Amino acid sequence: MIVLKTSRELALMREACRISAGALQVAGEAVRPGISTWEIDKIAYDYIKSQGAEPNFLNLYGFPATACISINDEVIHGIPSKKRILQSGDIVSIDLGAKIGGYNGDNAATFACGEISEEAKRLIETTRESLYEAIKMAVPGGKIGDIASAVQTYCESRGYSVVREYTGHGIGKELHEDPSVPNYGTAGRGVRLLPGMTIAIEPMINQGTAKIKVLPDGWTVKTQDSKLSAHFEHTVAITKDGPVILTRP
Repeated sequence: MIVLKTSRELALMREACRISAGALQVAGEAVRPGISTWEIDKIAYDYIKSQGAEPNFLNLYGFPATACISINDEVIHGIPSKKRILQSGDIVSIDLGAKIGGYNGDNAATFACGEISEEAKRLIETTRESLYEAIKMAVPGGKIGDIASAVQTYCESRGYSVVREYTGHGIGKELHEDPSVPNYGTAGRGVRLLPGMTIAIEPMINQGTAKIKVLPDGWTVKTQDSKLSAHFEHTVAITKDGPVILTRP
């Protein structure tokens, strides 16, 4: 069931999203050679708690951390560890969120660790830009397929592939609500977009094949061909005046 938010609910979501964005910012600023993913996770946790909120990924479906931190060919759901030490040249995808006042925020971005390759820079930039192309389509009267097609068209035209098995989602009192928001599809198809809908749009884009595999830990998702993957996400409100990005620092 799709839940349309009132102005009061949107105000509560703005606060959760503000904190989520702040946590992503401090986590991203911590990315540097020599730091562990566990340390980055702790920085995000401490920030969220300092704002009076709760990390909404922690223990969700059994996930053991505040943030999913995925490196290089890891697509999503990487588990922070004291043993995972970042190296110069890595690209680091961080996905996290916060809950406060009964409502959730969710956002993600891929960060460069030290000097990265031109190929990695291009993948990151394309994935980021595809998110904003998709957000432009989050307007009343549009369809979910418009958002999906925007990501797919932008990335595939530049030689990249779109992960199929994982999607964006509605968000509100629950972190994951209806509708599903894929990153591939046909414009003009799918659920109609209405004012009051709040959705997390999150392109997951691979340098090579779209095919992925899940590691034995049951969480970490990697590209099958071991090529790079990038991930960006914003929580967006659909309003009568157009899309509003809620996850801004």
